Amino acid sequence: MTKLIPFVGRITPREREECLQALNAHLSSVQVIPLAEMNAAARTQAELAVVANPDPTELATLPNLKWVQSLWAGVEKLVAELPGEHIQIVRMTDPQLAETMSEAVLAWTLYLHRDMPAYRRQQVEKNWHQRPLKLPSQRPIGILGLGKLGRASARKLSANGFPVLGWSRNPTEAENVQTFSGEDGLAEILRRSAILVILLPLTPETRGLMDDERFAQLPAESAIINFARGPIVQTEALLRTLDRQHLGHAVLDVFDTEPLPASSPLWSHPDITVLPHISAPTQTETASRVAAENIQNYFETGVIPPSVDRSVGY
Repeated sequence: MTKLIPFVGRITPREREECLQALNAHLSSVQVIPLAEMNAAARTQAELAVVANPDPTELATLPNLKWVQSLWAGVEKLVAELPGEHIQIVRMTDPQLAETMSEAVLAWTLYLHRDMPAYRRQQVEKNWHQRPLKLPSQRPIGILGLGKLGRASARKLSANGFPVLGWSRNPTEAENVQTFSGEDGLAEILRRSAILVILLPLTPETRGLMDDERFAQLPAESAIINFARGPIVQTEALLRTLDRQHLGHAVLDVFDTEPLPASSPLWSHPDITVLPHISAPTQTETASRVAAENIQNYFETGVIPPSVDRSVGY
């Protein structure tokens, strides 16, 4: 008998159909279907759900839910909204996601390293001027967050000749990375980073982490890349730091409100590059394979995959 798994997500119909097709192609004796197509009896029997930005009121219609498999890596919204502390959250840990993110980190690091924002301004001004070129070895890159995304990005940067510094909440080690932790470690990595890459999860501790005080600890004319979550960076503090020319440029892919409102001053600031949350989109095919493996293994063994620690938010 085929087991039915509800799919709950606030995504477009096209995206939902793509996810369902990819998931079911990798499952046997199990079928993922939209929650709306499940009757009351099927909802009662459901022990797990596949989710992508789910409506918590819909998940509440599954009385025996034990865990959810997220198709997204970010889970802060799930942690905040999911009803019932007993429901375990399994985040997406697709190796392709880490590879995609590392590619984006390298691309936009090179964008800053090779002074592309300045050359763009010079083109507008019709100014023919060759700027001094630094070698990658002269440009230390700091990474805040040494999870799977941070470590993959560190490997990519190191392979391209950049010295890499890494910071995490607790002491850790990473290949070819000088690591730091704690408040003292954060101050040290900020002091030494020519380009700072933010890859931290959004938690109560990281919300508003980059404020006036911490921006001031960065070297003059340094730059930041935020590929994590918007609220980690205090927007007004960032604008103040840029306007007093302590910070050279900011590449922002994530924001407090998305899509970024047309009224936001970030759009028109000359020292900000705005991206529409494209650094590491979920790849439906590879993410669906990972999710299907977790689901199939659960029905064969009864073991729920490693889940999020709600006390720390990831």
